[in-house]
Amino acid sequence: MGSIQAFVAVARLGTIKAAADALSLSSPALTRRIQSLEQFIGSVLFDRQHNGIELNTRGKSFLAEIEPHVDALSLAIERVSTPPNSMRLRIAVPSLFASQRLMPALPSLRARQPNLTIEVDTAPNRLSLLYEGADAAIVISDGIDDRLYSRLLGKGRIAAIGSRALGIDGPEDLRRVPILLHRQMPEMFNAWRTAVGMPELEPADINYFDAGQLILDAAAGGLGVAFMLESHLASSVDGRLVQLFKETAESPYTYWFACLPAALERRPVRIFHDWLFDHFAVSTGEYRAAAE
Repeated sequence: MGSIQAFVAVARLGTIKAAADALSLSSPALTRRIQSLEQFIGSVLFDRQHNGIELNTRGKSFLAEIEPHVDALSLAIERVSTPPNSMRLRIAVPSLFASQRLMPALPSLRARQPNLTIEVDTAPNRLSLLYEGADAAIVISDGIDDRLYSRLLGKGRIAAIGSRALGIDGPEDLRRVPILLHRQMPEMFNAWRTAVGMPELEPADINYFDAGQLILDAAAGGLGVAFMLESHLASSVDGRLVQLFKETAESPYTYWFACLPAALERRPVRIFHDWLFDHFAVSTGEYRAAAE
């Protein structure tokens, strides 16, 4: 079982180091497990390259065969080893969504399920955390891995957000100020300028940030114009911020709930899932199960 876990972890996370960290192993120990599995099968499963490792054709086929069974086995072990009354959930969430929307709403979930304990993880690369112990994730993304269960949580429109004191009168003024973007959502400005009919508009500079609240703080301080969702401004309590232009655009990035398919069989995950969509889901209720 250890060699199978090692194989699946490397296949999902993409590197020996990430998989070793997730399994609390050293890299050499994990490598030995992979080699032991390949020797047992009688076939190499990965192509080793100077700067990384990736599944070969046989490895991809093997992963497709065993992955559902590995997840089911992990769930069965959890059911046997976890006390029946345990109601603990680890959820990976963008920091701005957590502070603006999730945390203020959680008291209603606590009132409904007082025995449910929720741990919130705002580390980057939230989808990868599903393979490292997180039960579920909320992500803002332009696409979700087909191997995951995913359901659309919310759409939004892009707005230009800045300080009242910045002195911006129209989109043309962006030529003299920096714009502020999230590093994981680099196409926000491109989508906006195309939608408003100004595809050639070039800002003075582009500054990237790793957290939404930092972008809002920078915009409030007059350091540039943030291109974020209208909901981010609506949920902000900083009175210095305004929507600078009436023009908005549909965002290429949407909020999704995601988890491993087997995780939905866990009662805490299902409770959180159902509560979440009672509060935040768009009316379409779009969802996508993991690919067969």
